[in-house]
Amino acid sequence: MKKYLWCVLSILFLILAASCGKQENHNAANKPPQIIEVALTIKPEKAEPNKPVIFEAKVTQGKEAVEDADEVTFEIWRSKDEKHEKINVKHAENGIYRLEKSFPTEGTYYVISHVTARDMHSMPKKDFVVGTPSEPEDPNASHSNMDMKGHDNSTNGH
Repeated sequence: MKKYLWCVLSILFLILAASCGKQENHNAANKPPQIIEVALTIKPEKAEPNKPVIFEAKVTQGKEAVEDADEVTFEIWRSKDEKHEKINVKHAENGIYRLEKSFPTEGTYYVISHVTARDMHSMPKKDFVVGTPSEPEDPNASHSNMDMKGHDNSTNGH
């Protein structure tokens, strides 16, 4: 009889323990993930022609450095130029994705770091100057002819 009672109590204990574990997992699953943060830096912000400029995107999620981003691309262009250069970069260290690039032409430039990581996307934008600044772009103008879904909205007479 004691053996039977011991088996029943053991089974009840296992069921209770399993249901508590499921509740904890359920609560964790319902908690939304923390947003990825991207800190975009440019060194120096006022550069000289043909001298290197260092772009860094430090990617974090909460206090954790994100070293496994799906994609990090720097989109760079000179003010009022329709040609945008897109350069993919790899992880360097501690959640930092780095690019070093020189610019032969003086003027005001823009950079957007496109970061896709952990099912999220972030696109911080900054401007910087090489040599003498040129006329900046209209801050209300879109940086491209693409809408947020990636469809081309430009009109070219077709």
